[in-house]
Amino acid sequence: MFKLRYGYLISGIITGSILIFSFFGSFPDGKLHIVFCDVGQGDAAYVRFPDGQDMVVDGGPNDNVLGCLGKYMPFWDRHIDLVMLSHPQKDHLQGLISVLERFNVGYFVRSDVEATTEGYAKLMATVTAKKIPVKYMSRGEKINLGTSSLTFLWPSTDVLGASTTGDVNDYSLVFALRYGTFDALFTGDADQQVERYYVGDSLSDGQVELLKVPHHGSKTGMSQTFLDWIKPRLAVISVGKNSYGHPSQETIRLLRQKDSKILRTDQEGDVEVITDGKNWTVRLD
Repeated sequence: MFKLRYGYLISGIITGSILIFSFFGSFPDGKLHIVFCDVGQGDAAYVRFPDGQDMVVDGGPNDNVLGCLGKYMPFWDRHIDLVMLSHPQKDHLQGLISVLERFNVGYFVRSDVEATTEGYAKLMATVTAKKIPVKYMSRGEKINLGTSSLTFLWPSTDVLGASTTGDVNDYSLVFALRYGTFDALFTGDADQQVERYYVGDSLSDGQVELLKVPHHGSKTGMSQTFLDWIKPRLAVISVGKNSYGHPSQETIRLLRQKDSKILRTDQEGDVEVITDGKNWTVRLD
């Protein structure tokens, strides 16, 4: 009996120690963490800012994003400061329904474009039911999150108009995330036909350390001019098994010509980039 109780005691101490270590280990570390989640053919990213605030950008085509959040968020944290939908297509929005249902959300960021799908209707109904404030972002606007910032380069309502039901890819939110001298560019599914409206904008020191490759590496996702503009050191392609030919060989070729390191979620799993605002490292799942 003593040995049995002693065993339970030791087991309890070990479990408690792990929980305490996890609790204190998950406090803000002064670094920016960007995780591109392996959700299959779709986009989903989790960002934890240096001060502990966090953000989810898109949710992928399924609930796999919840497993990613469970891995990278502190286990006790049930609040997400900002949830962003780049544009209303299933491979970007579906997982956000489950995210909004399971977490308390500070506010919901989107562009001013609608869709007629059942998934989109359910997503927005969830936003309404949970009384989550909505922010519509467009070119030139900015969100500050502690020492980090999000600068929106696209869409432009002056160019496209508002509340369209046309090609929603054209209305994908494109924004630069900046912390110190580190820059990451998120592009949704915006591609070559709209990039000409923002390519050439000033982006800090003239180089983007991290690029979320547009439209899962589609051959129409970006041009040589686009890459000459940002000169990405690391290019992450969020992609899964698909019949679209993503990522295209043309996209891979263009990135290699720029000597960009290429990582794909279908090959590497989750991709985490960590930076102190100057130096940065990559961790793979």
